[in-house]
Amino acid sequence: MTIVGVLVVVAVAAAAIQWLLLHWWILLIFGMAAGAGGVFWLHRRQQLAQWAQVQARALRFTLAQIDGLHYDAFEVAIRDLMIRDGCKATKQGGRGDDGCDVLGIDPQGRRWVLQCKHRKRGAEGKPVGVPELQVLNGTARQIHKADVVVMVTNGRMTRTAEPWARNQKIHLVDRHVLGEWAAGSRPLWEVLSRIPPPRRASS
Repeated sequence: MTIVGVLVVVAVAAAAIQWLLLHWWILLIFGMAAGAGGVFWLHRRQQLAQWAQVQARALRFTLAQIDGLHYDAFEVAIRDLMIRDGCKATKQGGRGDDGCDVLGIDPQGRRWVLQCKHRKRGAEGKPVGVPELQVLNGTARQIHKADVVVMVTNGRMTRTAEPWARNQKIHLVDRHVLGEWAAGSRPLWEVLSRIPPPRRASS
């Protein structure tokens, strides 16, 4: 840029500044408009966050809906129910999950490890038995550091599964318990019994 060009730019900038100083109220209007826009954006963002929380708390599933899910979607549904209950939960299911399909931290700081067994035929499908519980028992605490270990199915358990699970402090969520939890509003730790004490006080 030539010297003449620089002088022209400086002159135009000086004239613009002088004009704005003479018409300061325009800057004030723009400032107020920007501030109002910022307040509106922040308020809108807070509303959306609150609505997302309301939707999460309102999450419900019927057993018919659950039966119709793919096993992968079933794990997602269990994760979402844990989030509904106020947990920080992630889906872990897949190769190398070491028996943990959903990992959650509840508001009391307890670490939950959930293994999910979906049955297309629901109660008519293959029951969950001791062998599946043994796999879960071998990894939940040793690898995932679980405070609460849960086997979840939309089907049923074998007759030997319940006493074995009780002895190993594994919680069973069969079709009946799942239906109550998924269709209701109580968190899982209120539906189940013999839950370990909180790690920290609830906020």
